[in-house]
Amino acid sequence: MLAKSLLGSLVRGSRRALSTSVARTGGGGLQVHRDSAENNSEIPFEFNAENKKRADAIMSIYPDGHKRAAVIPLLDLAQRQNGGWLPISAMHHVAEFIGMPRMRVYEVATFYTMFMRNPVGKYHLQICTTTPCWLRGSDEILKAIKENLNIKVGETSQDKMFTLSEVECLGACVNAPMVQINDDYYEDLTEKDMHEILEDLKAGKKPPAGPRSGRYAAEPFGGLTSLTETPPGPGQFVRADL
Repeated sequence: MLAKSLLGSLVRGSRRALSTSVARTGGGGLQVHRDSAENNSEIPFEFNAENKKRADAIMSIYPDGHKRAAVIPLLDLAQRQNGGWLPISAMHHVAEFIGMPRMRVYEVATFYTMFMRNPVGKYHLQICTTTPCWLRGSDEILKAIKENLNIKVGETSQDKMFTLSEVECLGACVNAPMVQINDDYYEDLTEKDMHEILEDLKAGKKPPAGPRSGRYAAEPFGGLTSLTETPPGPGQFVRADL
């Protein structure tokens, strides 16, 4: 019993919380809508003229009988039009636009963490803290963000410019640590890099996305380790009698 108790204490003390700030800000964890002054069905929403053309183009991709498959790109379009978050009235408009029950739209919007159902800042910072990024220093990058913006995970800065979320793997493990800001990936980060990126955004500048280490993409730092010779040409090393 003593050994079991000690083991339980170790597990409880060492494991990381699985819930992320995306859930707390309404991207996947908030399953029940609660009306608020800024998010209720009485606030009108419809696609503007430009996005109406985009929505029609998206719908044209899908054959009759399968138009409902357009729900994800249309919800994304609505979220982008609304400044990065998806209000209940936008979900209703998408449901009407496609011709599907509102509940089916709710099911999609509450399943995918890409849909933020509470307001976010102009710049949505999503920092990956999964194992590869954690091993490469994501804790230090997260600390730099908190210090620079004076916000915690799941919070938005007072000027409504920045929202900070802690997320799971964003698929750029070879460029860890990294952070996604809106649609851009910033990779191979150091604390200094993170502060520079945030200061540029505060000044209205667009910092260049991608690796900050000087790498073009994800090539090794020390040069190529394979495919270092010219590959054989057609017919080379093939038997003459073939």
